[in-house]
Amino acid sequence: MTIREQLYTVADFESFINLPQNTDRHFELINGGIVEKMPTEEHSLIIGDIYFPLRTFVDQHNLGRVAFEVRRKMPGDDHNARLPDVEFTAKERLLPVVRQGAVPQMPDLVVEVKSPDDSLLKLREKAVYYLSNGARLVWLVFPDRQQIEVHTAHSAVATLGIDDTIDGMDVIPGFSLPVRDIFRSVAN
Repeated sequence: MTIREQLYTVADFESFINLPQNTDRHFELINGGIVEKMPTEEHSLIIGDIYFPLRTFVDQHNLGRVAFEVRRKMPGDDHNARLPDVEFTAKERLLPVVRQGAVPQMPDLVVEVKSPDDSLLKLREKAVYYLSNGARLVWLVFPDRQQIEVHTAHSAVATLGIDDTIDGMDVIPGFSLPVRDIFRSVAN
């Protein structure tokens, strides 16, 4: 849900999210528009089913850092502060842990899980944004279709179904996860 139709800067956005009434809410700044993230239980369960095995693998192999819902703002981009659902940053690219404000770089892997109010076009635009600003791999997760689109800067989109296995490619070598496991908590 977009808050107001006006062009906000990151400074405006920071002031807005620091208002007392916004303390427990999640927002992104997308092309100058403030958008509230309204995750559902389904959304949260899928994030968990991706985050836990990814974090376990990365920790076991000392590959970097896995996080969820961390604000990212690229230096020089005054109209975007993005909030990926799940992300991975390789050890060799890690910055010191940011304790206030946004991380000033994109992670290597970004995962976005479609919420009911997301459109396919908006999710694909997010993938393009992440990849054009330094991400190497983007997974777009579609709960209603139980599919995942895999985006890289150098290859066409691949769509994986429930019987496929997603992998970390050269971004997280050796990591793989059956797509079925990503949707296990929401299977009926």
